[in-house]
Amino acid sequence: MPAVKKKHSSKARSKSKPKKFIRTLAIDIGGSRLKASILDEDGEMVTERVRVDTPKPCPPKALLSALKQLIAQLPEFDRVSVGFPGVVHKGKILAAANLGTKYWQGFDLEKALARMLHKPVKVVNDADMQGLAAIKGKAVEMVITLGTGVGCGLFEDGRLAPHLEMGHIPFRNEQTYEQQLGASALAEVGKRRWNRRLQKAIGYWRILTNFEKLYLGGGNAELVSFRLPPDVEIVPNILGMKGGIWLWKDRGK
Repeated sequence: MPAVKKKHSSKARSKSKPKKFIRTLAIDIGGSRLKASILDEDGEMVTERVRVDTPKPCPPKALLSALKQLIAQLPEFDRVSVGFPGVVHKGKILAAANLGTKYWQGFDLEKALARMLHKPVKVVNDADMQGLAAIKGKAVEMVITLGTGVGCGLFEDGRLAPHLEMGHIPFRNEQTYEQQLGASALAEVGKRRWNRRLQKAIGYWRILTNFEKLYLGGGNAELVSFRLPPDVEIVPNILGMKGGIWLWKDRGK
């Protein structure tokens, strides 16, 4: 009796192609350092952060050159998210106080990076990008980053509101929030006085926005020494890159 041949379905014969996972290069441009990492589709870092010092002075050509060296340390990626310390509109820089607005005003960073990297690129304010990773997506949430300068992001029901340059608004003693709470002020007056100023500032921000939650991020947020009210929370600085995944998703309801 001849052996019976087993039938194999075309599905069994065809080898399934491995799923392609989209990897996002997240870049955090700071007044002191440039940082980058690769994110998976859930926004988790799949590489360690790499860092270089921010060029001083920092015109576009110098920044692009430094970013090229930074990115060369990382594996392949499919798209790029960038947090920039200044006012950004549709990828174009309108102001950049800590990097020199005279160099940056009107520069299309999004287009320049896309041309350099041959990948799709999205550029937003750095505090906005950190906020996208920090927020819960309910009511009015505010993000303040405390680093070289003072950054701000404002959200309502998970959607980014028009950008506020909170750091350059008058605060006290004829000085702005950035002049009173930025890295230079911290070095000048010390942690104790800096904390008192921050405590006062939080009260003003609450009056201004009626936030349901305020998130304090940036490298100097870890220096907060007073007891925070229940509606204020410190978030890790690493969210400045993890928020890059949300530039490609709809967080709003």
